[in-house]
Amino acid sequence: MIIDMHIHEQTYSFDSFMKLTDIVLRSKEIGLDGICITDHESNHLKEYAKEISLAMDFPIFVGAEILTYEGDALAFGVDRLPGRKMYVHELIQYVHNQGGVVISAHPYRRNNRGMEDTIKTTKNLDGIEGLNGSTPVDLNLKAYDAALLQNIPVFGGSDAHRLERVGKYATKFPRKIQAMEELVDAIKSGGTQPVYFDRGTYLEFPYHRLHDVV
Repeated sequence: MIIDMHIHEQTYSFDSFMKLTDIVLRSKEIGLDGICITDHESNHLKEYAKEISLAMDFPIFVGAEILTYEGDALAFGVDRLPGRKMYVHELIQYVHNQGGVVISAHPYRRNNRGMEDTIKTTKNLDGIEGLNGSTPVDLNLKAYDAALLQNIPVFGGSDAHRLERVGKYATKFPRKIQAMEELVDAIKSGGTQPVYFDRGTYLEFPYHRLHDVV
């Protein structure tokens, strides 16, 4: 099952230019099996997403992109988001206490919102976004390296704010996922594979080949 783990919808991410229904139509068109909406500091789209998911027969998982003092993180499986800015170790504990998971988002992107080398010392991260659609390849590879070094699952997401970017990168899961609880369990279980969209299909990211030339 292939899921784009990092998408922004315009209702609560004001830098996005996409309606949820259009995101779903585009996702179906390019062969995604599900999407994650990760709006900035918000999971308020949950109820509407449930309606659209049912009406359009397409899995939609609503998490959130949360800015910590160290950088951005994606949180899934959380009903209540924190009411204040946290350090990343606080956020991880907060999310884990609710049964959710935390993934470091675009850790080496040069916009002062990545965790950078903090990912190498942060305990209990559930994953690292090794492929981010708004981050240069060399910086994605740096994140990929860090994840492999620490034996932390690697994820891919488009970080799309415009329709043409949806699904550029995604994550392949070894089993079908229909509910948030199943997504959280699958993230915890590992076995994920970042993939990229190329000429109508999804392919495994050529990590070793690219690493030799970047």
